Amino acid sequence: MNPRSTPLEARSTYRHGDLRRALLDAGVELAREGGPDAVVLREATRRAGVAPNAAYRHFASRQALLKSVRAAALSAVALAIEAELASVPADLAPPDFARASVRAVGAGYLRFAQAETGLFRTAFALSDDLATPDPSPERVGETGKSPYQLLGGALDKLVSAGVMPPERRPGAEFLAWSAVHGLAMLVIDGPLGPVIGTRMQQVGQRLLDMVEKGL
Repeated sequence: MNPRSTPLEARSTYRHGDLRRALLDAGVELAREGGPDAVVLREATRRAGVAPNAAYRHFASRQALLKSVRAAALSAVALAIEAELASVPADLAPPDFARASVRAVGAGYLRFAQAETGLFRTAFALSDDLATPDPSPERVGETGKSPYQLLGGALDKLVSAGVMPPERRPGAEFLAWSAVHGLAMLVIDGPLGPVIGTRMQQVGQRLLDMVEKGL
């Protein structure tokens, strides 16, 4: 048989071995380059080297691909936060360790927002429940926790260490998350980009001072 007459789908699926992964990887790269609006099924199939119809076995629509790409982006956010948490010295006194952990969550979040702007936008592009207590495995880091759960764990440490009164703990995630996410968006997509720019981490630490005192 003439190799040129072999269906592109069959050749590509065999070459990749895992077509779904190839399409997802292509979608992640599109998100990295242009945010959620750049995640287009046809372009993902082109980058994966397969015919457009081949994608529908794995992603029935653009929205299905975007949902999976978003899960991968959330996982990347969690990994960035975990990397910051791993840098907190384990021999700190409990109150200092708790404060440093909260700061690490915020610093990792802001660092990711600035370094991976497209993926950051994609991670929070849809409106489903990010605060679910049992997130899917695709949306977590190495610890098996989502970004929301990592923040919650750090806030729990504040209570355990006697830094935060227990009665102020409920809902504290929403306050801390809103503040840090707001700064990130105002820098990467809003008017604070030219003003703050590369100083987002330093400004972020001052914001975390304010958040910690407010909690």
